Amino acid sequence: MRFTGDARRAVAFPLGGLGTGQVALCGDGALRQWQLLGVPNHDALLPDSFFALRVSSLEPPADVVRLLQSTPPSYTPAPNVSDGVYPETELRWPLVEDTTFEAAYPFATVRYHDSALPVAVTLEAHTPFVPLDADASSLPLIRFRFTIRNDSTEFRHGFLLAALQNAAGWDGVTPIDGTRGAGYGGNVNRLLHRPGQSGVLMDHPGLAEDDPSAGEMLLWTDAPAAVLPRAHDADAVLRWAETLRLVAPTQLGDFSPAALRAALRDGASPMRAPVGPSPAGHTWDAGLAAAFALAPGESATIDIVYAWWFPNRYADFDRFGPQQQYGPTRFWVGNHYATRFGGALDVLDRYRRDRAELDTSSRGWADAVATSDLPEPLRDTIAAQPSLVRSPSIFRTADGRTFAFEGALGASTRNWNGDAGGSCPLNCNHVLNYEQALSRLFPSIGRDMRENEFLVQAADGSIPHRVVLPLYLPQLTGVAIGGPAKPALDGMLGAVLKTYRSVLDGAGTDWLREQWPSLSSLMTYISGEWDRAGDGVLRGEQPVTYDIALHGPNMFVGGLWLAALRAMAAMAALLSEPDPFTATFEKASVAYDELLWNGEFYAQPNTGEAYDFGAGCLSDQLLGQWWAHELRLGHLLPAPRVRQALRSIVRYNLRTGFEPHGYRSFADGDETGLVVCSWPHGGRPAVPLRYCDEVWTGVEYQVAAHCFYEGLDDEGLAIVRGVRARYDGTRRNPFNEIECGDHYVRAMAGWSLLTAWTSGDRSGRFPHVSGTSWGSVAR
Repeated sequence: MRFTGDARRAVAFPLGGLGTGQVALCGDGALRQWQLLGVPNHDALLPDSFFALRVSSLEPPADVVRLLQSTPPSYTPAPNVSDGVYPETELRWPLVEDTTFEAAYPFATVRYHDSALPVAVTLEAHTPFVPLDADASSLPLIRFRFTIRNDSTEFRHGFLLAALQNAAGWDGVTPIDGTRGAGYGGNVNRLLHRPGQSGVLMDHPGLAEDDPSAGEMLLWTDAPAAVLPRAHDADAVLRWAETLRLVAPTQLGDFSPAALRAALRDGASPMRAPVGPSPAGHTWDAGLAAAFALAPGESATIDIVYAWWFPNRYADFDRFGPQQQYGPTRFWVGNHYATRFGGALDVLDRYRRDRAELDTSSRGWADAVATSDLPEPLRDTIAAQPSLVRSPSIFRTADGRTFAFEGALGASTRNWNGDAGGSCPLNCNHVLNYEQALSRLFPSIGRDMRENEFLVQAADGSIPHRVVLPLYLPQLTGVAIGGPAKPALDGMLGAVLKTYRSVLDGAGTDWLREQWPSLSSLMTYISGEWDRAGDGVLRGEQPVTYDIALHGPNMFVGGLWLAALRAMAAMAALLSEPDPFTATFEKASVAYDELLWNGEFYAQPNTGEAYDFGAGCLSDQLLGQWWAHELRLGHLLPAPRVRQALRSIVRYNLRTGFEPHGYRSFADGDETGLVVCSWPHGGRPAVPLRYCDEVWTGVEYQVAAHCFYEGLDDEGLAIVRGVRARYDGTRRNPFNEIECGDHYVRAMAGWSLLTAWTSGDRSGRFPHVSGTSWGSVAR
């Protein structure tokens, strides 16, 4: 993916490991959205943290300095997003004229353009990403690799400057003014000198070990470098960089690293760094200036690494359900990555030990996606899916368990409880019904999340659709949960499907046998609560993902029920358990088809209840069939009717042009998107389905993937093109799909585009992708 001109404005590429905190590299080359402590906050800015370049020469005499970020592109804001909002910079060095941004996840490349620079400068940034290996993909570290090429006819030398603020003590939310901020004071920066390495190790030793913001940061390079361990502000770092000198190039003899190191030893800087801990209310900045000396046509590659280690995470976020009063108790849950490392320096050493293998594996993934013959909108979607997996919405506690907010609070959630923190905690099973990327890329995490779900199962077999953390606290059983009030039926049915997915992804029968009592109890509860007539049709109040309850037969819930029955039959066969599920499926499938088919799609009988969709064409009506294809369970309903219903969904719900409506706007103006529900032949209820006029990318992806499974390629591609056009970097970030919060986990349904497009049995046709080894992650 390549972004130029105004299409760079909303690009914010998350860097950081799975569950480790993130920093975003933006389209102008700047770093924003500093979320190292794991607190989701798109507005988080860490001042005085930047890259800059100084290029000097004797003949002609020159000394050019530039901040390595460009003037902001023009911007027309989109509703409910903030990625394109840039703060003003007041640093004393000028910006470069322009940038070009390229992404091949996990690599982001920024090319800096400036007519006054006599060298070409490129940054490639990444955090190691190795599908199927969660630990290798969970390093709290970013490698910034700069390539500087002398395109002129003269000798050029100079410094690549990296500046970083010591953020230990910061809560990740309260705005910082220069080096002054809440929690600062007593920060310590330590000079790191090892053979062939230089850097600054940062901490705040005065904090208690269990302080939420206690931890370490590291600024490091293995290039020849001068280091300023402590500075009062960014201007002091830049003034220091202006004083640095190399001896005359003609005296160097050669330009090897050893010669540059010797030149740095012999060079003099008149500035003296302050010493000791930072003053009360303030922290220190640090600067690292990596030297280069280039003859005409030569290049230098300089690696800068940020690493961090913040071990303390607390379950201190707002919760659904009854407000529980626990007094002054803080619920420490920790960070899993911190249990694997002893500090930021340990993180660096682990990376350096495995750097060749990690970089090769990461490059292999990026190249496999970039060189595939997937259609461009599918390729762009698959390339962006891992950024959702490693977003601030997902974290791992010290015991290794994985949890997810629905999203990260931001511009789309200010009607709820603010714009920093996690949205709608925790492990919401009806939203995660759409997720495929996390569980396919890291099957061990998929298994872990099923175990977490069954851990909170109630005695009657039901499962609340939200988890309370720490797990030893009372769970949301027998109380109003929120979004919807009662345990979500679609989420419970999804627990069955996701369990079978883990089995197909290698969990094995021993693992399945451990989950079988929970599955059996769950299915008994569902049958007893909603299939009281015994005809296989679920009736009554059915809480679902639209934060309301549907009533009476409907194919949204019914399709998930049919898929769950099929999955239970398949799992029963694996365990040689009795199978009452097939008989129920056979009568249920016929009954649902007869009750709900209207000749074009599966509607709902008119119940008169608020929020029921009645004669509406629901985009999610075949969610269960999508799941069945993902699990290779075959058609749940007559195949011709399934395909006709899909055609109707695209015909009636994919629209271009949006007017303001009563809920949140995720498509506006002349954009194209698939609405949640429409009433093509009239009959829109007075109180229609909640969110019916909204556009959710998770729903769009599952419908598009289902189209591919059924051979309706044109329809599926039309949907995906609409998504990618909205998230093209101009007004929305291609690495942040939004619903009730940023980085919304429902959007991880996009992974199913790959499994559907590469399926070997799409209406008897061969896979579209050839010559690409996707491994077991592309089932």
